[in-house]
Amino acid sequence: MSYIVYRISYVVLRIAYCVSRIAWHGHPLDFARDRLGRVFIRLSAEKPVPQAYCVTVAGYERRERLENSRLTLGENGLVLVGVLWLKIILIAIVAIVVQNSRLDLKVRAVGMEELRCRWACRAGIEKAVGILNEDPRESDDLTELWSDNDEDFNGIGLEMCRFTVRVIDEASKLNINTATKEQLMELPNMIEDIVDAIIDWRDNDDSVSGLGVEGEYYETLTYPYKIRNGPFRTVRELLLVRGVSEDLFYGEDTNFNGQLDRNENDGEQTPPTDDANGELDLGWIEYLTCYSYANDTDAEGEARININQASRSEMESSLGLSSSHARWIEDNRTHDSIADLINNNSPKEPQSGSSNNAQPLDLQTFGSIADMITVGGGDMEGKVNINTASEIVLSALLGGDEAGMQLAEQVVAYREEQLYGMESIADVLQFGGMSVETFKQIADSITVRSDVYTIRCFATATRAPDDGLTIRTEAVADRSSTPYEILYWYQGANN
Repeated sequence: MSYIVYRISYVVLRIAYCVSRIAWHGHPLDFARDRLGRVFIRLSAEKPVPQAYCVTVAGYERRERLENSRLTLGENGLVLVGVLWLKIILIAIVAIVVQNSRLDLKVRAVGMEELRCRWACRAGIEKAVGILNEDPRESDDLTELWSDNDEDFNGIGLEMCRFTVRVIDEASKLNINTATKEQLMELPNMIEDIVDAIIDWRDNDDSVSGLGVEGEYYETLTYPYKIRNGPFRTVRELLLVRGVSEDLFYGEDTNFNGQLDRNENDGEQTPPTDDANGELDLGWIEYLTCYSYANDTDAEGEARININQASRSEMESSLGLSSSHARWIEDNRTHDSIADLINNNSPKEPQSGSSNNAQPLDLQTFGSIADMITVGGGDMEGKVNINTASEIVLSALLGGDEAGMQLAEQVVAYREEQLYGMESIADVLQFGGMSVETFKQIADSITVRSDVYTIRCFATATRAPDDGLTIRTEAVADRSSTPYEILYWYQGANN
């Protein structure tokens, strides 16, 4: 393209030069004779020309000038001005063509950068899914490769791009479709008006809950829309609920890189609005989800034993229970929760006694079977992984008061001491802070493994001297099926 522009420019300038020379001589034949005379002069410098021939040419030249010169001095000046304007116009045309060519090259370059970044993001997503598929399913914690893996996830170069991947366990969050009002109220900056509006959005009736609103409110807005009156389908649907702003939802980390960037610590100078306190305040998107669920299977992927239906012999053979423990479970049906098998008076270790008499379970025996039993089949929506949940989420589960916050800190400290995290929900009973009564309150809401993960990939084009375009891809992947299932997908420019 640049070569063609060069050739056009050269031809245009040559035409302008010839036109100006014609205008100067007053007639095209004069210009031609002038050029011919210059040739004769150059030839005479090499080889003498006969004098008679030179005289003839000179005489003819004078005669022709006298006969054919019809342009006055004023007319010559007018032609010269016209030629100058022609030069200006031609130069402007050339400049416009060159400018458009440069813009076209830049657009093409950005298009190529975008294409490379999109495929680099796809590569990052596939890489994360591959690691998740190879990850052991016994339990999931923050020390595993999907969470702590700079070698495979941080600044990976690929075809003039580099990409970074972040994987977030969706089971580390509260499920907005199942969380109670009390649990939602424990989130940072949450108020009762918004919680009631969330509950009204997800319920299937038109009755207003407390300070909430129903469909009539949304249908009278400047840009009206209908209320869901059903479960949230994406977590960003929360932005449609009355009172939920982008500042509350996204917090200060609007680019989702998990780091406190300069524009996220400068007050109101540049978006987003922040408090400039040197800390990264996360939004509700880091604490809420609508995708989490738990399969009703054990660490080996086998279906759990339903203690409300299994026979005594099945419990003895499949769970390794003694006859007295199996008899007690059978005699005390129906159980609403697996936590009903223990109470504040349960002994810590097995007690000696007759195998023919029913005997309540001890804490040690309960801990050995907790991951293998259930009180009902099917997937369970909204369970929180105690191995990956933040202190804020754990505190919301535990009541949110000062005692709950302290207990949440103890849970986090205890799990960090374990090599592979907690492998059963009963493991939380191993440290002194968790009472049996508190465990019974949260047992049906917690798990130790996950199947749904959010994968965020950031790809940046590398070029000198500065980096180029950045593309962000976000996918919510369910690894429980083969091949994995994408529940949500977004790809576009980074915030």
